[in-house]
Amino acid sequence: MNTYRKLTPEEIKQLNRQNCYADDWLKIEVTNDFNPTNVKNVTFSGKIRMGCFEKEFKLTNGIKKQSGIYYAVLHNCLIGDNTYVAQVRNYMANYEVGEGSFIENVDIIEVDGESSFGNGVLVNVLDETGGRKLPIFNELSAHLAYILVLYRHRPDMIEKLFQMIGNYTRTVTSVKGKIGNNVKITNSRIIKNVSVGDNASIEGAEMLSNGSINSNSLDPVYIGPGVIMEDFIVSSGATVSDSTVIDKCFIGQACVHKKHYSAENSLFFANCAGYHGEACSLFAGPYTVTHHKSTLLIAGMFSFMNAGSGSNQSNHMYKLGPIHQGIVERGAKTTSNSYLLWPAKVGPFTLVMGRHYKNSDTSNLPFSYIVESKDESILAPGVNLRSVGTIRDAQKWPRRDRRKDNRKLDFINFNLLSPYTINKMIAGRDLLIKLREYSGEKSDFYTYENTKISRASLERGIKLYGMGIYKFLGNSLIKRLEIAKFRTNREIRERLKPDTVIGKGKWIDLAGLIAPLDEIEKLMNDIEQGKIDSLKDIRKVFESLHNNYYTYEWTWAIDVIQKETGKNLADFTAEDIIQLTTRWKKSVTDLDEMLYDDARKEFTLSKQTGFGVDGDLKTKLLDFAQVRGDFEKNQQVSAIKDHIEKKSFLGNELIERMKMIKS
Repeated sequence: MNTYRKLTPEEIKQLNRQNCYADDWLKIEVTNDFNPTNVKNVTFSGKIRMGCFEKEFKLTNGIKKQSGIYYAVLHNCLIGDNTYVAQVRNYMANYEVGEGSFIENVDIIEVDGESSFGNGVLVNVLDETGGRKLPIFNELSAHLAYILVLYRHRPDMIEKLFQMIGNYTRTVTSVKGKIGNNVKITNSRIIKNVSVGDNASIEGAEMLSNGSINSNSLDPVYIGPGVIMEDFIVSSGATVSDSTVIDKCFIGQACVHKKHYSAENSLFFANCAGYHGEACSLFAGPYTVTHHKSTLLIAGMFSFMNAGSGSNQSNHMYKLGPIHQGIVERGAKTTSNSYLLWPAKVGPFTLVMGRHYKNSDTSNLPFSYIVESKDESILAPGVNLRSVGTIRDAQKWPRRDRRKDNRKLDFINFNLLSPYTINKMIAGRDLLIKLREYSGEKSDFYTYENTKISRASLERGIKLYGMGIYKFLGNSLIKRLEIAKFRTNREIRERLKPDTVIGKGKWIDLAGLIAPLDEIEKLMNDIEQGKIDSLKDIRKVFESLHNNYYTYEWTWAIDVIQKETGKNLADFTAEDIIQLTTRWKKSVTDLDEMLYDDARKEFTLSKQTGFGVDGDLKTKLLDFAQVRGDFEKNQQVSAIKDHIEKKSFLGNELIERMKMIKS
């Protein structure tokens, strides 16, 4: 902490000679090593504190600028050591600026009265009319937002969460704004009631009003040219640039919004990206991505989602207002010019193609295609399990985690197969079997939730879901039994016993965090009963659920294995393990071969159209090979082949160990 003193008479005289003025020089304090040489053409009012100005800034173009204060009007400000403030055309008022910051060519930087800097702003997410509004704040996670937005049927809990957020908001409310250490603010116009964290860069912003930029040295924030933001929170590592317009939004860690994107009343969590398009009342869970013009995401919840160009939804039936909402579960994609009529619910990892004018709920039919044909929604259950694109997506998300901050706000589970998705596959398989029983095996089409399923698609869906279920259960089983040596069936049963009772039953995806519903219900009960009364304790619960995922996953998996086999754990033998592993091997191999065949389609002659543009067939083949490479050497294809070999080895090794077991 710096210690401050009054200006000496000699220092005041020098400042006067350098065209500096003050309404009261006695209200100005400086550090002991302050030198007035680098303070020129400045008007001071109110209480002022200044540090020393010894640092020289070296700009990327080779220009050097000496720290200090030049051509500025300052009111009630603290200017930290070795900071450069110049060309403040109107004034800077009620701010504390940290060390080593660089501020040049701005119109206004001010705090006007008491401000919470965007914390506590109510955002009308999902429901434009405000039925699901929540207050944003610096520490908001996707998981807490999920509960706040979707569990309005528990008003006592919601009220207590609002109180906790209100308490937090009061702790950050102040009449003074902060600009952190090593911040760069240049060529910008109006910055009003904005808190700026360390190492942030603000270049050419048009207007920033009532917000927090939670930058830090590990993961700086960049705000670029033409940006207009009002009532906002921007988290560490985020980028907002290129005339993007933000109004009443939370921008999560490592999000990118560029190229004239516009968003209002929306939440964006970790690693979202928005370019060109528009968002309104959007709940964008982690990795919600929209790259294209004419794309509107409105009144919907998405995550791990890629929106095709021109994707659109309707939340307004022109009767009671824009009150409708949609939920598109994790991993879904929409093709170009797709359309969904809300209310609707789309199952995880589903591809939506075409325009769909009827309300549907396919949440228990994951990994599907929903395709438009003659104004009908045609559903193909499970077919995305055999798509190499689905596997590629699941592999790329962890690699594209741009967050560098040590403290992650969102706890993200990247698993493609989990109790959450497998539970839906089980429900989907059983649903398809019932549809077949009720409608008859000879039906050409089956109707479900305003969609049509062909007989071939239904049969294929049952088969694919079975493969997916046993692939996951086998993966869990092999992981549980790996390495260990067993001599008897009793030792196997001891190893198969779960480590905890937590994990049975339904699991949910809280916008990135996959967890047992019972544990989320327990958390909400504890909030209602006052056992948990702080945001910090809620975060600890989310963190614990995330860290213990695989422990809880096994509790779920062994429970389902018993149900699927119709055999209690107490009766399990090595022969049962062999049978499960054999079925697992076939499921894995069959699915991988489907992926292999799907990948091969990208190397057919029809896909080579446009290559070797001015040559013959030989030229086309050579050009294609140079650009796309050899099929067998393709990274994704090699990964599939390696996966088959690795999994076959693991399965065979476990089977051989089981054959050695004595009854």
